Amino acid sequence: MVLYTSPFPNSFLSVLHSFSWGLIFPCYWLADRLVGSFVPTTYEKRQRADDPCYFHALCIIITTPIYLALLVASLPFALIGFLLWSPLQSARRPYIYSRLKDKNHANGATLLTEWKAAGSGKSFCFGSANVCLLPDSLARFNNVFNTQARAKEIGRRIRNGASRPQIKIYIDSPTNTSISAASFSSLVSPQAGDNRTVNAGIKRTTSMEYKGDNCGSNNGEENREDKGGSGEPHEGEENTCIVRINGEENGHMSDTETDTVNGQARASGPAEPSLEGDAEISKTPNHKQKEGDSGSLDSCSASRESLVKVRVGDGTVDQSTVNNKLLYKASIMKKTSVRKKKHTDETFDHEISAFFPANLDFLCLQEVFDKRAAEKLKEQLHHYFEYIVYDVGVYSCHGCCSFKFVNSGLLFASRYPVMDAAYHCYPNGRGMDSLASKGALFLKVQVGSTPQDQRIVGYISCTHLQAIAGDTTVRCEQLDMLQDWLSEFRKSTSSSSTANPEELVAFDVLCGDLNFDNCSSEDKLEQQHSLFTHYKDPCRVGPGEDKPWAIGTLLDPEGLYDEDVYTPDNLQKVLESEEGRKGYLVYPTSKNHSSSQKGRKASLKGNGRRIDYMLYTEEGLYLEWKVEVEEFSFITQLAGLTDHLPVAMRLMVSTGEDDP
Repeated sequence: MVLYTSPFPNSFLSVLHSFSWGLIFPCYWLADRLVGSFVPTTYEKRQRADDPCYFHALCIIITTPIYLALLVASLPFALIGFLLWSPLQSARRPYIYSRLKDKNHANGATLLTEWKAAGSGKSFCFGSANVCLLPDSLARFNNVFNTQARAKEIGRRIRNGASRPQIKIYIDSPTNTSISAASFSSLVSPQAGDNRTVNAGIKRTTSMEYKGDNCGSNNGEENREDKGGSGEPHEGEENTCIVRINGEENGHMSDTETDTVNGQARASGPAEPSLEGDAEISKTPNHKQKEGDSGSLDSCSASRESLVKVRVGDGTVDQSTVNNKLLYKASIMKKTSVRKKKHTDETFDHEISAFFPANLDFLCLQEVFDKRAAEKLKEQLHHYFEYIVYDVGVYSCHGCCSFKFVNSGLLFASRYPVMDAAYHCYPNGRGMDSLASKGALFLKVQVGSTPQDQRIVGYISCTHLQAIAGDTTVRCEQLDMLQDWLSEFRKSTSSSSTANPEELVAFDVLCGDLNFDNCSSEDKLEQQHSLFTHYKDPCRVGPGEDKPWAIGTLLDPEGLYDEDVYTPDNLQKVLESEEGRKGYLVYPTSKNHSSSQKGRKASLKGNGRRIDYMLYTEEGLYLEWKVEVEEFSFITQLAGLTDHLPVAMRLMVSTGEDDP
């Protein structure tokens, strides 16, 4: 299949389209500005609260007549442009495929060779987020604003989080369970009062202090040069610092050790720790430092609040030994409350993280509706992702039943080459959703090759369903169509047979904003849909029941700019507590609950509305391989930039072969 690198088949249509949009844009921009001036966000209201002169009201009185006059003057040109623009959409392609042009920074081909050295398996990391990049006037109804600046900052935070060094600390001794550590954001231990014994090996992943340089350069070439002189990491863990500690009997890290792990190690150079006891340290290549990980739009340093994972290992220890207090050390020593792992029977790591996972392989975004914002976002993401599919959807009356003013809002970014792509529009959208070409994007990527030169591929699908509450029937119909399209895409892009497999399928992942949760009584039909018999949800126990550690992904818009949640670190800390979640997440609806969030905290059940999904299936994969979830994360790095929590999932594809 040929991937479309331009929206039109020839340059003449592209020029004509640009000309028509140039006639429309002044009218569009003026209307957007005019409406936006009457829809303030809570952030702007607070900024203006101390203004005794009502300066903003004065500005509106002056600018509104000017905007109206210019809007009326631009209408004739916009009408001419629309008459040219609308019929051109019948020739428009359903997406644009962008590949990084700088060959020095391209590393997709290099990644394909890694599978041959992967030994017993290879992991792949997937991320998904609803980023609410609507025209500014519409975005304000979700209490977010300045779409163009947000798009750039969202892209910067995502690629900075994904390209940061990853630190992993392994504690091998059964008695070495008490650690003085700085800012372990999701450190968890057995539940208080639980007298069960647990296995003692603890695995924590953390990111060190990480200062940016804002240079925006891609890091692929530097990392490949560094790899020549460094130890080779385990497959799927590139750019990782691994610290293995074989503790003494008391198993306690000193303050010197804490400083080493959390303060002295830097992203730009090797650490020089002075650990008491037997320590083994291996360092793999680091990415160049960047900015943008903190909550502020122009912050130059990342927070030390970090990815922290706890994995139960071999050996046993009494829970009272594990449940020791930690020391929180940043610039000064502080004490922090114990983070508890309440669900030690889970087979994979799960956490609330202040960062996107290091070494993120695939990213699916929803609500990238604004074209200018999509370009800014793409530019930032290309510093990390080599392949991007954006501007997905149809316009005007082409391909769908009703007129479409905006595209689907879907965007896909990948470190691995895209082989095939297809898009389908849902024809049954209702209300405001019918004005957007919401649909599903299907992709086939190559992730490696076998020693016999068989291609190893994966399938990824991204979608955004009907949003209006109560449209249960519409969403179920869209899920039916989604399943049919998934099956058709697999069949149409498969180039192998069972007898002569030219391709081996490693994974099949479906993600997106499905606009229903697994706990609301109004969403029972969606919860019981047959899609969940074919695809597994790592956060789900069954229809109507989520796992206890799963939290909602829909934030209460009114609280987006509260100081308690305005930065990734603060939002992470708030969401780690039940009371914090009640204050800042939207909760499942039921007949017994009122529509207001306030005044009903005591009656709230569950952990919030989880409408952003990461699903995977074991059907249709290479029979001799096994796919299992390695970790699942709820991410707060986009705090203050969107009203959704991104989610990430890392899958391990086990081949069953011995390590080389």
